[in-house]
Amino acid sequence: MIVPISALSAAKSAAVLLLAFGPYLQTPAADEGQNLRHDVVVTATRLETPAREVAGSFTVLLKTALERSRRTTVFDALETAPGLTLVRNGGPGGISSVFVRGANSEHVLVTFDGVPLNDPINPSRSFDFAHLGLEGVDRIEVLRGPQSPLYGSDAVGGAVHILTARGRGRPRLSLRASAGSYRTLDGSADFRGSSGPFHYAFALSRSATEGLSAASAAYPGNEERDGDRRTAFAARLGFVFKSRTELDFTLRAVAARTDLDNFGGAWGDDPNHIQDYRSGLARLQVRILHAGGFWEQKVSLAAAWAKRTNDNPADPVHPYDSERGSYQSSRLRLDWQNNLFLGAAQTLTLGLDAEREAGESAYRSDSLWGPSESVFPLRASGRAGIFLQDQIKVGQRLFLAAGLRLDRHDRAGGALTYRLSPAFLVEETGTKLKATIGTGFKAPSLYQLYAPGTAWGPIGNPGLKTERSLGWDAGFEQAVWGGRAEFGLVYFRNELENLVDFDFARGYINIGRARTHGLEASAAARLEDGFDLRFSYTRLEARDLAAGTPLPRRPKDRFASEVQWAFARRFDAGLSAVYTGPRPDRDYASWPALPVTLAGFWLLGANASLDLGGGARLFLRLDNLLDVRYETVFGYGSPRFAAYGGLRLGL
Repeated sequence: MIVPISALSAAKSAAVLLLAFGPYLQTPAADEGQNLRHDVVVTATRLETPAREVAGSFTVLLKTALERSRRTTVFDALETAPGLTLVRNGGPGGISSVFVRGANSEHVLVTFDGVPLNDPINPSRSFDFAHLGLEGVDRIEVLRGPQSPLYGSDAVGGAVHILTARGRGRPRLSLRASAGSYRTLDGSADFRGSSGPFHYAFALSRSATEGLSAASAAYPGNEERDGDRRTAFAARLGFVFKSRTELDFTLRAVAARTDLDNFGGAWGDDPNHIQDYRSGLARLQVRILHAGGFWEQKVSLAAAWAKRTNDNPADPVHPYDSERGSYQSSRLRLDWQNNLFLGAAQTLTLGLDAEREAGESAYRSDSLWGPSESVFPLRASGRAGIFLQDQIKVGQRLFLAAGLRLDRHDRAGGALTYRLSPAFLVEETGTKLKATIGTGFKAPSLYQLYAPGTAWGPIGNPGLKTERSLGWDAGFEQAVWGGRAEFGLVYFRNELENLVDFDFARGYINIGRARTHGLEASAAARLEDGFDLRFSYTRLEARDLAAGTPLPRRPKDRFASEVQWAFARRFDAGLSAVYTGPRPDRDYASWPALPVTLAGFWLLGANASLDLGGGARLFLRLDNLLDVRYETVFGYGSPRFAAYGGLRLGL
């Protein structure tokens, strides 16, 4: 987590004050004032930077907006963000993926307080959002476009960064409980505060639902509901020493049990297929100010681990079929970052990071065809990188950030990436012109490198090289009505090459190529105090250039809008509308897989809350108001109309 320090303030007095009083300061949320623009963005430059100076395309979801939506997971909170496509296999707990500007889900780097979450044991090292809740989360930042120059591997198409908040002020306890459709129960507790130089924040949540059939009930043979149970704990502790040194510790753990089906489509139901999931992370950061506040140094050590166990014993419906699989992984990361405040107009950031990932798995099945076994022994790989970024400000009009990074993977070799992002502000008209160009890379996964071959041929390939991307965008942002409204338009284009693909004769090889391009339009307005309107539209063209076909599950058109109204400080209500256009997919229940087209759909939602006084607030959330039957993955179900209500209590 980046500890608050203004990129604009290089003076000694300001730096010292921020270190001494940082635990007691809080950046005001953009939606608490009249101006719609967020004050700062952290992920775009690896340190807090005023949003007006950032050229890249980003979305910031603040805690106030997250609480107002009544959502409980990061995946659901991203529903209205521009440039994203959300895909889930069934209901809560099903595999949940996010595409950014049409890039594959494994081309999106997901981090939690700076700790990468992409799972090394997943075949492509993608991240599954299924069990990532909002407990303890202060803000979510989504960056669109290549981000490898600052973050290394996996940030090919973009990055999603989840940030927690430090405790501040008097101890405060917040309790929340809700119930609703699909026999869903959900509760959480949040306790935070500070005492002198010590700050603390703890969050605990528990949810359970009977869910819906993962294999869609629209097809025959799918009647059994697939539930999900999840418990999560998060903590953040810190201490500020008088010697201008600060310690910050983050801890997070998740345990979940999810009912699964065998596949999507007709007769994919399974009454006793269970997945147990465990994951955790720990991060310790030391932050020191040197040279009177002109040099900020941050060193962090982080570890993340995950384990999945799938158990599917024989049952009356499948008397001769059983399977069991176990998948576990770990990541160890060292990060050293240095920010040099060379003056009011220049900030230089340089650093290095090194990482070691490891994973192993074992899968065994039995059927009328006999037993089968696939064992992936413990394997590991390492990567190290150095990076440099220079932020330059010319007056109050031109803002330029340039970055360069060199990485070395112990199997795939080196990767050199760069990024250039200028922004020009015309204050007289409230116009910001912006553009970025940059490259990204993704190192091959453990499975792609080392998966053992079978009687049918090879799978893993230790000779794989890194995947590469070149992306650029250009557009503008226009403020009107004195900053109470704004709109913008961005054109983007990404070229991906050297992609890892599977060949039945040779296993994994670097032959894939893809191109995505399109438009992102957005608008936001505060028509009067307490009445907010937000809109976004994405037009996307995404093609597999090697196969000459559209990339699956990417809609050409996606529209999202939100209206939120606060009345008399006691009542607030909101409406949301999301349209996802038709998308190509495949029916993998048949052999060979047949091409299909998923129909477009509208999702309408609503939320409301009432302040009862004394720190108590009633809330209500309605999903899929039109009761639409839709699919984001062919053959898998999605929730129909649902209602959830509950109480939040602040003490």
